[in-house]
Amino acid sequence: MSLRELLKDKKRIVIKIGSSSLTHEETGRINLSKMEKLVRILTDIRNQGKDVILVSSGAIAVGKETLGLQKRPTEKVEKQACAAVGQARLMMVYQKLFAEYNQIPAQILMTKYTMINDISRENASNTFEELFRKGVIPIVNENDTVSTDELEFGDNDTLSAIVTALIHADLLILLSDIDGLYTDDPKKNPQAEFIDYVEHIDTNLDNMAKDSSSLVGTGGMATKISAAKIATASGADMVIANGEDVSVISAIVSGENKGTFFKAHRDEKFILLDYISTKQYSK
Repeated sequence: MSLRELLKDKKRIVIKIGSSSLTHEETGRINLSKMEKLVRILTDIRNQGKDVILVSSGAIAVGKETLGLQKRPTEKVEKQACAAVGQARLMMVYQKLFAEYNQIPAQILMTKYTMINDISRENASNTFEELFRKGVIPIVNENDTVSTDELEFGDNDTLSAIVTALIHADLLILLSDIDGLYTDDPKKNPQAEFIDYVEHIDTNLDNMAKDSSSLVGTGGMATKISAAKIATASGADMVIANGEDVSVISAIVSGENKGTFFKAHRDEKFILLDYISTKQYSK
């Protein structure tokens, strides 16, 4: 049995989707048809008896459009205002769509303080476990409204990897705006070669990870490599795939050869708190 086919047996799956995958490129408004398809796929995975977690970006982007702003905000206070408005609207859409399939979602907003504080980290872990027992699908995002420079993850690629480690998930799927990892930016270099499989993350791979040209999201390929380090060290396989068609999630979970596969290599010395505390994994 191939490594890809082993993904069929994963029991706890974290899926991260970015702002650019949830909004229309032309207007920046919510892509309802894509969100509806995403919700249907997540519910179907849950119906298979698997635990599934969605790490969803989009709050600031949705808030920007709701408030009628022409450009993505750059000032922190304006970002936080957009996040407050956008997160409520985003969850309203998720609630409505999940209700169509009789599935209950839950909202969990986190800052780095949630993880570096022993009590809040344990409470978060316990909350996740109780939600899983009750068949709920948690929807996670960074709490942009109250986070500070010192206490923010900076991107949801990192957040999704930290959640993966926290809840002992065995698969992390990062949906990007390209098909996976390349030797160079394929949008700028037509000679860039696709990398199907990564056994270990080395210095050469780090150097390849250049930020993507996405104008909506904040996480480029470098953040995805950082996320891979956390997820694979915690014992989870990881796949980077193109989120243009969210049905790629079903294909990955079914063992199809999609995206770039990062093999788990559990590090017995891995301490999640150490990773969170280093500047390498902060904004």
